[in-house]
Amino acid sequence: MTAQHANPEVNRLEDLAQDLARTYRATSGDELGRGVDDVQLEADLSTLDQDGYLILTDLLSSEECADLRTELSPLLGQYGRNAFEGHNTQRIYSLLDKTRAVDRLVEHPRVLALLDRLLLPNYLLSQLQIINIRPGEEAQLLHPDDGIYPITRPRPDLSVATVWAIDEFTEDNGATVLIPGSHRWPEGRTPQEGDPRRTAVMPAGSCVLFVGTLWHGGGANRSTSSRMAATAQYCQPWLRTQEAFTLSVGKDVVREVSEDIRRMLGYSIHPPFVGMVNGMHPKRLLTVANPVLPSEGVPISP
Repeated sequence: MTAQHANPEVNRLEDLAQDLARTYRATSGDELGRGVDDVQLEADLSTLDQDGYLILTDLLSSEECADLRTELSPLLGQYGRNAFEGHNTQRIYSLLDKTRAVDRLVEHPRVLALLDRLLLPNYLLSQLQIINIRPGEEAQLLHPDDGIYPITRPRPDLSVATVWAIDEFTEDNGATVLIPGSHRWPEGRTPQEGDPRRTAVMPAGSCVLFVGTLWHGGGANRSTSSRMAATAQYCQPWLRTQEAFTLSVGKDVVREVSEDIRRMLGYSIHPPFVGMVNGMHPKRLLTVANPVLPSEGVPISP
């Protein structure tokens, strides 16, 4: 074995923190250069720290939103199975295996620039779906997205969510309801009648981004029109994702999507070896014809 391909030696526990994957290393926004102005990014992070959410406008044009409606509407059909999902709300799951239309939302530079600062390198896509709230739907139960993880509050950011307005979000058509500052609440604190609530009123093509500890919920649709949105949630690279994308997204699709999305689907390693497959970096599954390893094993780095 040449020195170039020698595996990093591990003699101390601290050595496990190094990038053992080497060839498929963890990425960061600083390396990728998202193209977002530093002053704007710092202002966004300050708003997030204070309120727990941020509305980003003018990310998609009206033509792009119209194209999304055209592409996604035929895929609608399944209604919620309970009041939380919404009995009068249609959802589309496993989107990446059905269409490329939402890729640009998942990996929008303005969003990724924030995720690069909020989460650890090689953060994951936790879930991705379309939510179409139809007229007559009731308000969703308020909740924090990362309440599914049994880690006591207050806690560092475990996840971040985005809700994209494909249709305009109004006070009447089911715009997301948020409780500013609730991301700082201690364990056991729940919404009370007197807590201030804000409605994410925003034009189509906008996005509301919030941390996983923020209490929020879909609003009631008292209008005569449906309200279509896309939501992408992201989590720390050491957490289990809500959707098992390595099972729901086929390898041909994984090869087709961008490197950022591929990484977020789980084809990445959280050092030293969280996410390995049979001793290999998961990306080897996309390039090796027969990825079954010999009995003595092969190191994670290719």
